[in-house]
Amino acid sequence: MTDTPTAAPFLTAWFEILDGDEPSRILDLISDDFSLSILFSTGDGNATDFAGDRAALVGYLEQRERGTRTHHLLSATTLGQDELFLGEVRRAGVPEASFVAAGRVNGEGRLERLLIGRSSEIRFT
Repeated sequence: MTDTPTAAPFLTAWFEILDGDEPSRILDLISDDFSLSILFSTGDGNATDFAGDRAALVGYLEQRERGTRTHHLLSATTLGQDELFLGEVRRAGVPEASFVAAGRVNGEGRLERLLIGRSSEIRFT
């Protein structure tokens, strides 16, 4: 296992694209059998689970507040084809939530599985 800012190169690039001008470009990075679950908590016990395949990811992208929230790496690691990414979500530069992402990248360099949990109730910084 490695423990450097580039230890999860795929997910690091994923969040950079997601925060950029064309977040829909991440759709080009997923495999044909892609599946995800993004558990998005806003506090007070309120959470939404975006789960499914490509269509679920499209739905997630459509509801995002583009350009408002950004993802910042705190630590990352890679083990084989799996990447783990611990980060912080900031709104206009102010910390809003912590998140953890786990992704499995296939042999063709495409994301097969993505699991993200986000909570505004805990901070790692």
